[in-house]
Amino acid sequence: MSAIPPAVSKPSLPRETACSMTTRPPAIIIGGGANALSIARSLGRQGIQVWVLNYAHSPVRYSRFATWLTLDGASQGKSAWGDFLLGSASDDLEGAVLIPASDVALELLIEHYAKLKRKFRLDLFVPDAQASMLNKLETYQAAARVGVPTPKFWLVDSKSSVMSLQDELVFPLLVKPLYSHRFVATFGVKFLVAETFEQLKSAWDKIDEDHEVMLVEKIPGPDSQLCSYYTYIDEDGKHLFQFTKRIIRRFPPEMGVACRHVTAHIPELVEPATKLFAEAGLRGLANVEFKQDPRDGVLKLIECNARITAANILLDRCGYDLASFLYQRVVQGELPQFGDYPDEAYLWNPVDDLRAFLQLRIRGELSFWEWIRSISKTNVTLQIFQWSDPLPAWMDTWHRLRRVLKRK
Repeated sequence: MSAIPPAVSKPSLPRETACSMTTRPPAIIIGGGANALSIARSLGRQGIQVWVLNYAHSPVRYSRFATWLTLDGASQGKSAWGDFLLGSASDDLEGAVLIPASDVALELLIEHYAKLKRKFRLDLFVPDAQASMLNKLETYQAAARVGVPTPKFWLVDSKSSVMSLQDELVFPLLVKPLYSHRFVATFGVKFLVAETFEQLKSAWDKIDEDHEVMLVEKIPGPDSQLCSYYTYIDEDGKHLFQFTKRIIRRFPPEMGVACRHVTAHIPELVEPATKLFAEAGLRGLANVEFKQDPRDGVLKLIECNARITAANILLDRCGYDLASFLYQRVVQGELPQFGDYPDEAYLWNPVDDLRAFLQLRIRGELSFWEWIRSISKTNVTLQIFQWSDPLPAWMDTWHRLRRVLKRK
């Protein structure tokens, strides 16, 4: 095993890891946002050398616990990451532990699993099952086969197929891509919302042939009805731990990324999640999100993520260090022990939560004092900022400001 830096361009800024390096295999984190940062901090604090393949503006690039691979100036992305990992430029990192932290990274591992497995250390990974969890239609179909409740959904492949469903569809509904990460890269949002059939036709006209979509009934109610389940499924299908939490707000509301979370024990998530993962044949880390439908009280499937998610730092602070757990499983080290976790531990992204509050206030759904009461809690973890590693938060804020100023 070598911890020698690979033969690629070094970062423009000097970077030092926080702890002295050990002989343990290095880790390469592929893609990701706040989750990649939390993985780097966890492993870096243990003296494990962390390399990151990520975009130039990603917060983890600026962490003192990680070193960014610049790839000789090539544009960052799945193709360049694949070329680097499968080419000679990464030979000095052979034997490193690969940790995917985004859907793009999962797609890369699915496409090149056999080759990557021969060169690097990978966690338990079933490519076909991972692929079915990335594909929203296959996820919903797997749920339907085993009786896991879902919103109503329809597969459409042309405008004529949309027109043929006019009398069957219910509104509002979501024009939801089968592959969210590809859709976000093009449209900047995870899905489109249609309140009427006319809006649906207009939405369809915006979609090009590169994006496969399905139509999904929009479950009414606020984002606080969203909740999720985390586990790790071993070779025998056993769930090695169970962790659940709720979302309080997202930005933008009802369609964005969660900006305030809270831990809660929700045992009713275990059965549908277990049935879904078993049907898909999933192994390794697994996460699934449900939303409670206020019309019938039933928890209905929203989406799955078979990787570490953006809320990872919350699990870490509750004693569930998933980065160490995955790393130790791969290198066959001593696994961290998970006990119970507290209710009402919060994760907060203050900038996005402020923006969510401002939108909800305009809609008359959240007053200033209700928002103040909701954020006046103890046991709060910030999603990105840490005094011991402040640069990622500062640079993330700077890049956001630049994007806002460019739009004006």
